[in-house]
Amino acid sequence: MLSEEAVLVRSALEALGLETPMLDNGLSRDQKYDKINSLMAEVVSTLGLDLRDDSLSETPHRIAKMYVDEIFGGLNYANFPKIALIDNKMQVKEMVKVKDISFTSTCEHHFVTIDGYATVAYIPEKRIIGLSKINRIVRFFAQRPQVQERLTQQVLVALQTLLQTNNVAVTMEAVHYCVKSRGVMDVNSKTQTTALGGIFKDDGRTRAEFLARY
Repeated sequence: MLSEEAVLVRSALEALGLETPMLDNGLSRDQKYDKINSLMAEVVSTLGLDLRDDSLSETPHRIAKMYVDEIFGGLNYANFPKIALIDNKMQVKEMVKVKDISFTSTCEHHFVTIDGYATVAYIPEKRIIGLSKINRIVRFFAQRPQVQERLTQQVLVALQTLLQTNNVAVTMEAVHYCVKSRGVMDVNSKTQTTALGGIFKDDGRTRAEFLARY
């Protein structure tokens, strides 16, 4: 049973074409684990590694468990964080900004690591949100195969939906290991993405305040 918040966020992303491409294959958690475990054993063997070695024998199990329970947990909306939304009784009208939210995701093109930081801000209207919930929402959407552009937009839309305001902004800076560890092997470059809504898009001063590093 999904929470009301999870259903609302998923519906909003689907309507905007921002949902991660997913199919319901009908597999339970244990069935997914068993299948990945078996397939990864085949991959490891195909690479010429000896699964009888005590260092490698549990590798398919570890990968299967990691995929299903950890780094791809955000594919299951049953894992969407419990959200504490509070009426804005204090009449807060200034920017609320959470900086340097660490996240680790996975490049959907090569299944290697994306490692970075997000900054999220909003200007309250009727609701405010528990601050740690912002971090948890970033983490939820990061725990999927991703492209950074979509990840940034997903966090924006999720918060706009939950807070019932367009006045949300998200920026992310990350190292992509598909760039760092393969291909061009550039160890220094970082990718920045920004998603702006409401006053953050329309008002230059508000946008500049959000993007300022202080």
